[in-house]
Amino acid sequence: MRLGSCTLTLWTRTEDDNLKLSTAAMIPVGEFRHFGSEQNTKYRLLKPWWDVFSEYLCIAMLMIGVFGCTLQLTQEKIACLPTPFTSPTPAAIDCSYLRTYRENETGQRALSRPEEPVIQEAFGRSNKLDIHQYVFVNHYCYERFVHWYAKYFPYLVVIHSMIFMMASNFWFKFPGTSSKIDIFLTILGKCFDSPWTTRALSEVSEERREERLVTWRRTAASNGAAEPQEDEEEAAGAVSPLRSDPEKSYPELESALTALDKKEGEQAKALFEKVKKFRTHVEEADVLYFMYVLQTSLKVVKFLIIIVYTGVLVANIEIVVRCYVPPELTGFDIYCCNNNKAHLFSKLSYCYICLVGVYGLLCIYALYWLFHRPLKAYSFEHVRLETGIGDIPDVKNDFAFLLHLVDRYDALYSKRFAVFLSEVSESRLSQLNLNHEWSARKLRARLGRNARDKLELHLLTLPGLPDTVFDVPEVESLKLEQVKNVTIPPSVVRLTSLQELSLLYCPAKLQLPALVHFKEHLRVLHVSFERPEEVPVWMYVLHGLEELHLKGPLTNEASRSTTLDSLRELRALRVLSLHSGLTKIPPAIGDSAPRLQRLCVHNDGVKLQGFSGLKKLAGLESLALLGCGLERIPSAVFSLSNLQELDLKENKLATVEEILSLQHCRRLVTLRLWHNRITYVPDHISKLRSMERLDVSWNRLRKLPARLFYCTKLRHLDVSHNQLGCLPPEVGILQGLQFFSAAFNSLETLPEELFSCKRLTTLLLGNNCLSALSAKVANLTRLARLEIKGNRLGSLPPEIGNCSHLTRSGLVVEESLVDLLPAHVQRRLTND
Repeated sequence: MRLGSCTLTLWTRTEDDNLKLSTAAMIPVGEFRHFGSEQNTKYRLLKPWWDVFSEYLCIAMLMIGVFGCTLQLTQEKIACLPTPFTSPTPAAIDCSYLRTYRENETGQRALSRPEEPVIQEAFGRSNKLDIHQYVFVNHYCYERFVHWYAKYFPYLVVIHSMIFMMASNFWFKFPGTSSKIDIFLTILGKCFDSPWTTRALSEVSEERREERLVTWRRTAASNGAAEPQEDEEEAAGAVSPLRSDPEKSYPELESALTALDKKEGEQAKALFEKVKKFRTHVEEADVLYFMYVLQTSLKVVKFLIIIVYTGVLVANIEIVVRCYVPPELTGFDIYCCNNNKAHLFSKLSYCYICLVGVYGLLCIYALYWLFHRPLKAYSFEHVRLETGIGDIPDVKNDFAFLLHLVDRYDALYSKRFAVFLSEVSESRLSQLNLNHEWSARKLRARLGRNARDKLELHLLTLPGLPDTVFDVPEVESLKLEQVKNVTIPPSVVRLTSLQELSLLYCPAKLQLPALVHFKEHLRVLHVSFERPEEVPVWMYVLHGLEELHLKGPLTNEASRSTTLDSLRELRALRVLSLHSGLTKIPPAIGDSAPRLQRLCVHNDGVKLQGFSGLKKLAGLESLALLGCGLERIPSAVFSLSNLQELDLKENKLATVEEILSLQHCRRLVTLRLWHNRITYVPDHISKLRSMERLDVSWNRLRKLPARLFYCTKLRHLDVSHNQLGCLPPEVGILQGLQFFSAAFNSLETLPEELFSCKRLTTLLLGNNCLSALSAKVANLTRLARLEIKGNRLGSLPPEIGNCSHLTRSGLVVEESLVDLLPAHVQRRLTND
């Protein structure tokens, strides 16, 4: 009965164990793979094939460990039976017979069945132990006499697998590297999916297709397959084969342009900024590379440790174990135990060693790849050759290492990412965004008339020149101020009315068709620059240029350089303005004399000394020497027989005694001596019989010579901002005087003869010391503007109403004085 009871109990435990095993088998072991692989699939881009293979090996090792742990927890670990023998030397009792008992005989009987088998009833041997004693002995022997490696092998496999997994992905979680990796992968994904990347690469592909077509045509022409006329056309187009025809359109390119809207363009622009900042942040360090090398080295070391100790200890997984139990407990002291899972664990351990071996070889190969290849430098040479984007920079350190890893996944990622490292690509994107922002309608709204009464388009501080400018053909003057990256394309030929171009602190480049167009149509060019090398060299081939205005630091050295020497090539030049710091007139100006009519040199106070070059300018009609530090009128001026206008503003003239020599300039009609230090005007100024305009304002004159008014052709006389106390009565001689200004002086009275100049239209007498205005002002019937504000007048003469052309807006005087006029005079002034 006891044996039967034991049998029932064992059967019940076996059923429970099977239930536990079935329950354990329901655990989704595949869930453990999430410990090794990132839930975010974007990290796959930085995992080479050996890392991916290693992850699967880790999963396989982890499954071996989980399977072993499940068996350990759900089945009996060991079964022990007492041996009826005892000995003072327990080692003499051998339990190995259990392993080899009737092994060969069993195998033979399995092969051949005897013809007359002998079957006998078997009688069990009762060991006289209770089931609880067996359970105790099993646990006791398992804990004390089974080798620790045989007991904890599956747990070690799980721990080692987890360590391998954590080591493989540690740099994805480490604070010093995870943020950089996340940013890089985010930017990389956006660059890969950006419509701008597709557009930029499609542009290059289209240009390459056209380039191959041109090459094919040249080859055909060299073989005699083309006519001579076709050869000439190809030779002309060989200078710029990719953009030689501005009117040509490509369906693929147009579709790409329409696919990229304004929002996508702004997103791509933000990507360029992110790439720049990320490159600055990452490229100077090698933390990512160091961390990857460190974790790979750690895996190699651990692989070696596992291989060594596992190879040594795997033999300790024994099937039969001899156990010694105190005889006081059960009456037996020696037990022979069977390790139920030893055979299976032995096979699993050898399988595990094989997996670890393959894993270690992969890690060793990864180290070889890390140290054999120069991973701290990444060259885009192949990408530059393939895409045609020649300005993609090479990168180094962590930035280079990340790109090397990406190449192991797919080289297309780095190719598309390279588009956002190119400044040319960025400028193209900026151009596209600029075209979206500055439509042709918006540009037309900015059109206005300039001082020359030309229809002018003024663009200020833009990141580039919008292509939509060339969709406004009515533009006559294009003014670009502080506009960056200006390249004038062939489409400028659409501006058929353009004759004037202003480049103010924005160096510009011209493509060949644009240069050809400017040669034929451009007449006026304004250039402002900060350094002499910013002067555009293409302007010297504009043989049809009539006016050239240069403003910038052209020093004495620059005047002797080839920069200004090239001016002699501009044979059609009529007007030349140099706003710089020259110390002498450049000799090249004298060589451009044939058509030069106006010369303006503005020196900003730098003293100009050499004037010998002026003698060659026989045809010069207008000369302006502004801020040149002159103390006397240069003698070279007197030889300019055709001179009509002389402007000597902002110099240091204190006397003009040599003004007599200006009579040799028989055609001189305008003389401006304003903003100087002149204290008096010599009498022989009357020799300038042909002079019509004289400006001596902003000087230190205390009186005017009577002989001045014998220049009977004077129509414009300005003596304002001086120290005059009175005017000579000879002013009445100037019967042709139309403009007279004596404002900001110290005049107390006016000569009556002044009011006999009946052709006066403008009379400016403000800010003086006048106490009364003569009633003879009524003689000035053509007077349209009268300024007498800032004097000591007590009233205005009612006769002022007889000035038929004078209106209230043209009368500049205190409002209180106007209120004192008769009502009918006020109405007349207001109504007119």
